[in-house]
Amino acid sequence: MCGICGLYCLNSNDDLGFGVRRMVRTIAHRGPDAEGTFMGERIALGHRRLSILDPSAAGAQPMTLGAVTVVYNGESYNFLELRAQLSRQGHEFRGHSDTEVLLHAYDAWGLDGLARLEGLFAFALWDGQRKRLVLMRDRLGIKPLFYAWSGGRLAFGSEIKAVLAGMSVDRNIDDQALAEYLWYGNSFEDRTIYCGVRALQPGHRLIVENGSHRIEPWWRIEDWLEHGPCVADPVEAAAAVRGAIDSAVARQLVSDVPVGIFLSGGIDSSSIAAAAAASGRRLASFSVGFDYERGVNELPKARRVAQAFGLDHHELRVNGGALDEVLMRLVAAHDEPFADAANIPLYLLAQAVSGEIKVVLQGDGGDEMFAGYRRYAILRHAGLWRVWSRALARLGSLIPGAFSARLGRMAAAAGQSDPALRMALLLTVETLRDPPTALLESGARRRLEEGTDPFLAYRSSARRFAQEDPVQQMLLTDVALQLPSQFLTKVDRATMAHGIEARVPLLDEEVAALAIRMPSKLKVHGRQKKLVLRNAMRGRVPDEVLDGPKTGFGVPYEEWLRGPLAGFARARLFDAPFLERFGLDRERLAAAFDEHQARRRDRGFLLWKLLQLSLWSRQDLR
Repeated sequence: MCGICGLYCLNSNDDLGFGVRRMVRTIAHRGPDAEGTFMGERIALGHRRLSILDPSAAGAQPMTLGAVTVVYNGESYNFLELRAQLSRQGHEFRGHSDTEVLLHAYDAWGLDGLARLEGLFAFALWDGQRKRLVLMRDRLGIKPLFYAWSGGRLAFGSEIKAVLAGMSVDRNIDDQALAEYLWYGNSFEDRTIYCGVRALQPGHRLIVENGSHRIEPWWRIEDWLEHGPCVADPVEAAAAVRGAIDSAVARQLVSDVPVGIFLSGGIDSSSIAAAAAASGRRLASFSVGFDYERGVNELPKARRVAQAFGLDHHELRVNGGALDEVLMRLVAAHDEPFADAANIPLYLLAQAVSGEIKVVLQGDGGDEMFAGYRRYAILRHAGLWRVWSRALARLGSLIPGAFSARLGRMAAAAGQSDPALRMALLLTVETLRDPPTALLESGARRRLEEGTDPFLAYRSSARRFAQEDPVQQMLLTDVALQLPSQFLTKVDRATMAHGIEARVPLLDEEVAALAIRMPSKLKVHGRQKKLVLRNAMRGRVPDEVLDGPKTGFGVPYEEWLRGPLAGFARARLFDAPFLERFGLDRERLAAAFDEHQARRRDRGFLLWKLLQLSLWSRQDLR
């Protein structure tokens, strides 16, 4: 796992060396072990190395084979199988890295060879003979890749900061991205907060050759829906899931450095720990406890899981007192506003283990693959919710309290006849009756509401998966939108900020292809969620984990905004340049802040999003 960047000129042969060296410096944290650059005709590539496979000089990057050079970020989990195939065809290898296999796969099979890779990756490949540049991102968007065009120049990198360091780009705020952020805490699809910077979407590649460029999908979720394995029998499905997870964990344990596991004590990470134990590997496990109040403490459960599987277990106590400093470092890691507060414990955990371990296994993706969220159970009975939605919504508005308010919001969301609105509103606490734009001054609100559509990505996804049942449609939408834009972004930035590679076995191709095509009734039944995963792990993972409530990292940002972060948040939220830049109405914002402080209404998520936006704005204007 590394950091990559580069510059390309369509129409000139300018010296790109200074620019790419400046870009490389911005992503040094992603690869603390080595640095390398490549200069060619109209192309400059940069690389920061985190040595995982073949830490010798034979694995150094940029890596060249003939006229082809690559900078690669990620791991290909099927590289040993591809290497064996290539060896039989006469290819000779000087090292044992997956990067070298990528080059030989391109040499043997061209672009089709690159599509044979399985794993998590983003890379830039320069074919000097064909004068072809290929930027490519993995199927599910586990690894990031950003790019920008300006004046015939292309800049690209693992993080936005690298792109901004490479050349001057349009740094005006993208209103569509801002609208999505205000509703969900992140933007979707290829959008970033900057008009001039785009994210290469999962399963896509950008190809520059013959004086032009194109962006095209090299893989789509529909490939698995149409051609993936389909198991409908519950017993067979459980066995298949167990086998797929065992296989995924085994091939993701391949490393020339020690591998650990972040253990939360939930079903997902416990399933990974169980598979690792079944393979005979004794891993170091890391769990975290925090000193703030009202957080979920999973240390006792994680400890029992570690004991059950004989893990070399470590418990870390993280001081949450200096939250303001942590938040500012996270804003710098993300390069744009990002409001999933679960990045805080993950960042602190990665910081605590940095220097001890380079690779960790994580349980992310299990909820989207196997239906772990409440919304999936709700959508299992979407028709009933539409019938009762008005009554439940009215009940929620009449009875005070957080539970009744949540019930009313979920009823209003689930009762939507438009599947795009239904899915979007189940993913946010914001509502159509009280949208986040209500805190804007009239002119700013009108401009944003008339010029953008916060449900744009969900409308596209609803059309794309229109033939699926409501649960499956929501699952596929989460995989296409929520995973790459929120959860995998959180994992990448929080861990790579400390030079740690996070692998996600539950998003391995074998597991994901099996889960995505599996009927939703095998995942959700009544109020039971993750049914097939629970059945797959029954007898292997302790029952208290399988049958216990879903928790996850407890991040009580609502309470922080009333307690240790209240003064910090007030100062940042009511900063005059911030209010003016985004057209926020001071009186309405003050009313929302006071409502939250007095516990008259929970405005935590909205205030948290605005706080992150303010912190980003201060850094961006420097």
